[in-house]
Parts: sequence; C-alpha cells; structure tokens
Amino acid sequence: MDITLWIMIIGWAFVLIWVPFIIYTNKDTHPKALFVLFFAEMWERFSYYGMRALLVLYMTKVLFIDLAQNVAETQAYGIYGSYTAMVYLFPVLGGLVADQLLGFKKTIIWGGLLMALGHFTLALQGFENLEGNMPFFFAALALIIVGNGFFKPNISSFLGTFYDPNDARKDGAFSIFYMGVNIGAFLSTLTCGYVGQQINWHYGFGLAGIGMLLGLIVFYVFTKSSKDFEGKGIEPEEVRTGERKFLGMKPDIGIYVISLLAVPVCAFMLDLDEFMSGALIVVSLLIVGYLLYQALTTKNRVEGQRLLVVVVLFFFHAVFWALFEQAGGSLTIFTDKNVDRFVGGTEIPASIFQSLNPLYIMLLAPLFSWIWLRLNKVGKEPSTPMKFVLGLTQLALGFGVIVLGAKFFAGGDGLVPIVFLALMYLLHTTGELSLSPIGLSMVTKLSPAKVVGFVMGAWFLSIALANKMAGLIGTLTTSEAVTDDTPAEMTLGIYSETYLIWGVGVVGIAALILLFLVPLLRKWMNGIH
Repeated sequence: MDITLWIMIIGWAFVLIWVPFIIYTNKDTHPKALFVLFFAEMWERFSYYGMRALLVLYMTKVLFIDLAQNVAETQAYGIYGSYTAMVYLFPVLGGLVADQLLGFKKTIIWGGLLMALGHFTLALQGFENLEGNMPFFFAALALIIVGNGFFKPNISSFLGTFYDPNDARKDGAFSIFYMGVNIGAFLSTLTCGYVGQQINWHYGFGLAGIGMLLGLIVFYVFTKSSKDFEGKGIEPEEVRTGERKFLGMKPDIGIYVISLLAVPVCAFMLDLDEFMSGALIVVSLLIVGYLLYQALTTKNRVEGQRLLVVVVLFFFHAVFWALFEQAGGSLTIFTDKNVDRFVGGTEIPASIFQSLNPLYIMLLAPLFSWIWLRLNKVGKEPSTPMKFVLGLTQLALGFGVIVLGAKFFAGGDGLVPIVFLALMYLLHTTGELSLSPIGLSMVTKLSPAKVVGFVMGAWFLSIALANKMAGLIGTLTTSEAVTDDTPAEMTLGIYSETYLIWGVGVVGIAALILLFLVPLLRKWMNGIH
C-alpha cells in the first residue's frame, strides 16, 4: 500500500482516539459549549485548509500549465495572496453584522453555507467544459471569501461569551479550541492533499465542501437542542422587536442579498494584484485609525488603554503571519523542489507536509493549555505581550533551521533532508501556540462588550494584511532565470536567502522591538493578564 495512504489512515485513527481523550480530560473544567464550537470549527477548518493545501499547486500545475514556470508561480502567489487577504479582510464586516444585526448564530450558519457552496463550485470545475475557466474559478474562491467573513470572527467571539473577561480558564479554552482548528487542518491536508494530488484535484476540493457541511450540521443541531446555548448568540433586542432595519428590509434578508452581490465583486478583485495591495493598506489604515480614535476619545480611560494594546499588537501579529503563511505558498513550492521527500522508497506529495503544523498543534495544545494554567497558579504566567515575543522568536528560529539545513546539510542535488522541514514546522507551531490562540483570547478580554465582534474582525484584518504581504514575499523566491529544467541547487539558494532576510532578520527585529514595549503594554492592560 502507498505510504501516503498509510499516513492518512494512521492520522485518522489517531484523531479518533485523541479527540475523545481531550474532551474527557477537560469536561469538568470547561463548559460544554467549548466542545460544540470546537467540533464546528474543526470541520470548517477541514474545508479551508483542505482547499489551501491544493490551491497553489493546482494553479501552477493545472491552471497555468501553459505559462513559463516563473510566470505561473508569480501569478499563483499573487492570486493566493489576494485570496487569503480577502479571506481575513471580510471578517471585519462579518463581526459588525453579528454585533448589530444577526447575532452570532445566524451569521455563522449563513457564512458556512456560502463556504460550502464555494468548495463544491471548485469541485464542479473538474467538468470538461469548466476546466481552466478562470471566471468560474474566481467565483468559487469569492464564495469562500464572503462566507468566511461571516463565519470566522464570530465563532471565536461566540466562545468568549461563555467565560468572564479575567477567567483563568480562558487562555486554556482558546488553546483547546485552537486544537480543534488544527485537527481539521491536519485531517484535511492529509485527506484532501492525498485525494487531490494522487487521484483527482476536484475530488479533493469536493471533500473540503463535505467537511464544511459537517461543521454546519454540528453547530446547528447542538445550538438548537442544548440548554447551554439558550439566550446566547441571538439578534440584538432592536432587531428582535423590529425596530432596526437594514436597507429597508428585515436585517437577515438584507444581509443575504448584499453578501450575494459581493461575490462577483470579490471574484473581479482576485485578479487585480496591485489594486488589492493598495486597497488593503487603505482599509487597514482606516480601521486601525477608527480603533485608535475610539481608544483615545472614549470616556472610559481603562477601556481606551486596553483597546490601544490590541492596536499595537495588531502590527506584530501581522508580521508573524506574513512569514508563517509561507507554508501555504512558497514553502509548499520549496518542499516540492528542494526537500528530499522520499520515505521508504516512496515520494510523499508536497502538500502532505502542511499536515505537520496541525499535527504538532494537536499534540502540544493541551500541553500549552496546562502550562498556562499551571504558571498562572504560581503567579509566573507570561503576560499576553510577552507571549507574542515568544511566538515571534520561535518563528525566526524555525526559519533559521531551514536556512541552516539549506546552507550546510543539503546534498549536491540541492535537496534538504526532511528532518529540517519537520523541525522548522515544530518551531513555527510552538510559536503559533504562544501567539495565535492567545491573541483570540486577548481580543475577547480587552474589547468593549458591545463591539467585540467588530474588534475580532479587525484582528483578523491583521492576518489579511499579512497574507497579502506573504504573497509578495513569496514572489521574491521566483526568478526569470528559473525554468522547469533549473537544477534544485540553484533554486535552493534563492529560497534560503529570502528566508534568511525575512524569516530570521525581519521577524527577529520585530521580536526585539516588542520586548521593549512589554512593560508599557502590561500597564495599559489594567489588570487583565
């Protein structure tokens, strides 16, 4: 049997044992709602990461197969950057919709439906008359973008409503929730990656859509039947009484219409790389400016200072994800070209290696959750800004490992031993666990209660900006001199130089700057750890 298929089977078996164990060991510590939202997010991430594992490879190997290699890669990175940027840009609006109009439950369900439709549309492109049809391809991505805007920020914000702002369990809860995110990512990169690359690209995209539907079913059934969700995530009072309209219509109808109209607009913008870069900068400045205005003019000085912490960490969060997100872009192509992927005589598909990050998170998230609680009890838990410093430092070390492997341990064939890739993903993962779930928890702690959905959306905007930056950084690994016949030893130098400058240098400097800001940010948090 193919070793890749064995890896997939073992991965599924491990998850079927691991998830019940985690739920059982935490059931008396956390509310049941955590595990419901854990499952819903797990399947939603199955859909997103299953598609992401295939996207750049699909574009370079199928959609742009007739173009020169460097042109195909540059175009793929541009579309990938615009797509992932908009995926994290739209949550700003999705959070606002939940806060002001639909509530968390309805917004999450509508977003999930749009995403499932987008994945199935990608799968349909496998039909002969649609293969290579770029407008159809862009429409599929646009459905996922708009749907994710409604789903992504609100399920995280919804979880925050089940804990008090300074509840010592909160960072641990978000670490467990984050593990659910990554179980979905782990299973999808194994399954959709294998099916897409080894059997049929469009079957892989179709599996991603099935994952999204499963997530919706889990969420809908339990939020309807469980008493834990009564009175939670519903529409604001003004909407329930009919006092608040949207464009003269019932808010839910108005939102459904507007979001469908947004799909062709997003599809059109996906192919406008330079415009997207400019638009993201303008939107980011406007929203960050608005948050600064709120923080500096609010009558509640404590709330204002706490909001300032979110704004400052916004930029360091963006730096982290701009380099981390090379995993879905340049690092996947690097793995395809410059990593010795033979194990037991079988060459493992490049997309499968994206499963290392979620696998490590599955194993380490419970440990990190326990560590934060343990350190909290003895008064030694690092503050949120200090955890961000740790996250950035580990990200830089991860890129340092891959540069070390490229410069000193690559063979004459230009291939880096697989152990360096595995170690890089391990350090990136520990960095992610020190920063990402902590950031989600922080937003629910430091945001004023009435706008937590909007602030969470703004937080995801930093990832939108980062993903566009990631696409631009990815293009630095391309060259006009690189063709299909270019030897691996030449491409190795291009990748290692880019990762040394950006992954080690820029990220390391950012970590050092933030370290100096930690005392001030802790003061502004006003007692929230």
